Amino acid sequence: MKNFVIGAIHFAPLIGFKEHPGMKKTFELALHDLKAFQKGGVNAVIFENNYDLPHKIKVGAETIASMTELVTLLKPFIKVPFGISVLWNDYEAALSIAKVCSANFVRIPVFVDTVKTDYGVIKGTPEEVIKFKKKIGAENIKLYCDVHVKHAELISSYSLEESILLAERKGADAIIITGKWTGNAPNIEKLIKARSVAKKPIIIGSGLDKNNVKKLFSYADGGIISTSLKEDSEIINERNIKPYESRIKEEKVREFMKRVKE
Repeated sequence: MKNFVIGAIHFAPLIGFKEHPGMKKTFELALHDLKAFQKGGVNAVIFENNYDLPHKIKVGAETIASMTELVTLLKPFIKVPFGISVLWNDYEAALSIAKVCSANFVRIPVFVDTVKTDYGVIKGTPEEVIKFKKKIGAENIKLYCDVHVKHAELISSYSLEESILLAERKGADAIIITGKWTGNAPNIEKLIKARSVAKKPIIIGSGLDKNNVKKLFSYADGGIISTSLKEDSEIINERNIKPYESRIKEEKVREFMKRVKE
């Protein structure tokens, strides 16, 4: 994995959320973004319930059903490896959807740290993640795990380096490094620290764009990108920045991937 780009496809609000536009529309919006990412040349995609606000630490059955159906419907169009992220930290849901839909990886925002979020305190339980993974026969699904994740206050006393080493020891296949918020890139000092200890690939998890990719990829092996490749639109809040109607632009993806290749 080097200069590996993962396009994040943010589902519109799903069943049970007041802005849910219907499953047909949700599918159509996701398919547009999938095609734009793939035509633009990304290496992989990840599907996420980004606009299900307020998030829940553990999602309901309706969210799992919605995401499973959508990914199943999208599968005939998927031409690259793909992953699942279920916010806020529902690894059981993510791994279950990934198993049923034959995904390649999942993202786990809190794996070894303990953090305080707007939705409650989350304590990482890596042993439980691995136990569940084995229970459902998902050993082949990779774990891409955040450390010191965005949108959260770190409660545990681990330094960044300690969290990375612990995550790798507990089974993380890649380490995700973020800034503080959506659209906010991690600072270089943070990446230098991560690079000094990480044995597994380092993935930029927020704030990646065409202007900083060269600098960030000097320290990281890849990145997850979405917001900076969406249509220009009004900033709505620090959590999502762009509204769910804002689509991925193929031209922006191509331009970004050209910078990556350079």
